[in-house]
Order: sequence, then C-alpha cells, then structure tokens
Amino acid sequence: MNNKEPVKFHLNSKVVSGAVGYRSGSSLSIPVNFTFQHIQMRSGREKPLCVYWNKTVWSNQGCNVSWYNDSQIVCSCTHLSSFAILMSLPHREDCVLTVITHVGLSLSLLCLFLAALTFLLCRAIQGTSTFLHLQLCLCLFVANLLFLFGIKQTQLKIVCSIIAGGLHYLYLAAFTWMFLEGLHLFLTVRNLKVANYTSASRFKKKFMCPFGYGIPAVIVAVSAATSSQHYGTQYHCWLKIEKGVIWSFIGPVFVITLINLFFYLTTLWILRERLSSLNKEVSTIQNTRSLTIKALAQLFILGCSWSLGFFLIDSIDEPTRSVIAYTFTIINSLQGVYIFLVHCVLSRQVQEEYKKCFKRNKKRTETDTYMLAVSTSHSRMLEK
Repeated sequence: MNNKEPVKFHLNSKVVSGAVGYRSGSSLSIPVNFTFQHIQMRSGREKPLCVYWNKTVWSNQGCNVSWYNDSQIVCSCTHLSSFAILMSLPHREDCVLTVITHVGLSLSLLCLFLAALTFLLCRAIQGTSTFLHLQLCLCLFVANLLFLFGIKQTQLKIVCSIIAGGLHYLYLAAFTWMFLEGLHLFLTVRNLKVANYTSASRFKKKFMCPFGYGIPAVIVAVSAATSSQHYGTQYHCWLKIEKGVIWSFIGPVFVITLINLFFYLTTLWILRERLSSLNKEVSTIQNTRSLTIKALAQLFILGCSWSLGFFLIDSIDEPTRSVIAYTFTIINSLQGVYIFLVHCVLSRQVQEEYKKCFKRNKKRTETDTYMLAVSTSHSRMLEK
C-alpha cells in the first residue's frame, strides 16, 4: 500500500566531489564508480541512496546503487558533482498482505505442479486444450517461484535487473497464453452454436509456441534495450514507474484483459442461448452446464481479475484502496489453485484417469504384498 508519511533521510557518508575541467556537472560517456564508507553501520531496514548536490537539494538523477553491505556502498554515476550517501527507511509494508501473497503463491505452486504433471502424464486427455493449460501452468509456476524468492533481492543491481526482466517476460508470457486460452474457449463454445469444429481445429501447436513465447520476448527485448536502467527499484526487483516503462507491462495486460473479458461475456451469452434451446436433450444439457461452470471459473483463469489492479491508484480514498488491494492479492495469488480445480479436479475425464491410476497402483501394491508374503513363506519352509 502507499505510505502517505514523508520518507526520512539522514546523511551517512562524507561528501566527495569530482570534476572534469571547469564544469562539475559534465555528462560522462562511461559511468564512474565511487566507494563510500558508512559513518554509521546500516541497520537491517535502512536503504542506501546515492545522491549528488543539485544547487539546493540532494538528487539521485543519474546515480544508481551498484552494490552495498552494512559498512560500505558502491555508487555508479553518469556525471561528476558533489556526492554523498543518504539512508532512508523503506516504506512500511502490510504484513497481512505479505503473508497472504506468500501463502497464496505457495498453494498455487503446489497446484500448478500437480496440474502440469496431470497434463503431461495423462495421455487420454492430451490435445490442444491440454497443451494450452500446460504452457500456462509452466509460465505461472516459474513466474511465481521467481517472485517468491527474487522480488526482494535488491542488493546487487545487475541481479535485481535480471530478476525484474525475468518476471516481466514470464508474466507477459502467462498473459499471452491466457489470451490463447480465451480464444480457444471462445471458438469451442461458438462451435456449439454453428455446429462445426473447423474454427477450433485451426489451432496449431507450431503457431501457438512462437506467438505465446515470441510476442512477450519482443516486448521485453525492446523495453530492456531502451530502458534497461529502469529494471529494478530500490525496494523490489520490478519495473520502475518513471519514464513510463511500466506501460510495457500494463499496456499488453490491459489489452489482453479487455479481449478475454469480451471472450468471457460472449461465451456466457452463447451458453445461455444453448441452455434455453436444449430443454429436452438431458445429456447435452449436462455437458453444456459443465461448460457453463468452467466458463464462470475462466473469469479468474483468463486473468480478468487482474483488472482490479488498475484501480490501485492514489486518487481513491485509502479504505477503498485497501479493500481492492486485499481482493486483488487474494484472487490473483490463487490463480494456480483455480487452474487445478477446474481443469483437473472438476474434469470428469481427468477424474477417470485419476481413478484408473489409483486402481493400477492399488493392484500393484496388492500384488507386491502377495509376492512378498509368498516369498517369506517359501523362505521359512526352506529353513525348516
């Protein structure tokens, strides 16, 4: 959440000046590094900031923290001036939101792992839909894992930048596969209305992979090439808001969310018409109702709930913003759980495969137990 209290800074190094010629603010083609010793040992919650004296105020424009520990810091600056180190306490984070995020993502990681195993090992269910589910699971699994263990690794700027770039790519890839999921669901349900399967059959794996993984790669490559210095913030390994680089993530997410919302609403409308026209066909109605339940769950699987994040702006009042933040965190951190429930637990075909697997394992266990008992009995007879 946004902290409205002003951030307090204190000077924690000697002031060092550097100049070339007669101008202290000359721009450099190659950044220069300064190593500062802290006057006081850095406490655990304090964050260092490399700054220079800009006429009347300290500014960090053109200066970045390259590395630091409790006793010293290395600053990299693209100009020369009078430099120093300011220490600040980081913004206070909501501990409850942090716990919800970690618990939700941990549950999602478990469910995504089980879902991916199901899609890989159950040959009877493999097809275009399963392929789409598997790719989405893989992207979300790696993204959530990297988020849990890497989002706070801000000590080394280069490592933090790589983590931020990885998260940028993985979440964009996940949203791209969400878009393909939405498109495939829309075409499948549309076939209920037009009574043919030509549209859904046009989905080809050789075209999906370049689209699902290639489009995000192009976006991240262009963004990193033009704004690499904006990957990694002072407190999190994510995109900086400055210079609008965050829109290289928000823009595609916003477009995909709108399109998937359109697919979702259109799907519900088609299924509503289908239900009203099949009152006498019980089996068909049951299948259509199953599709309806899945279509409702797709609201979260397709990432439409991420639209709540667009309301987390400073212009709204704090109580409303807190409610949206909690809702956003709870719903989206459990996205992997929804995927496992809908595509595995609530799928009849997958349930049958689970039962067959359980019966095979049970039979194998009983056979092994019987063979062990016979072997033991035979050994005892030989001993006698």
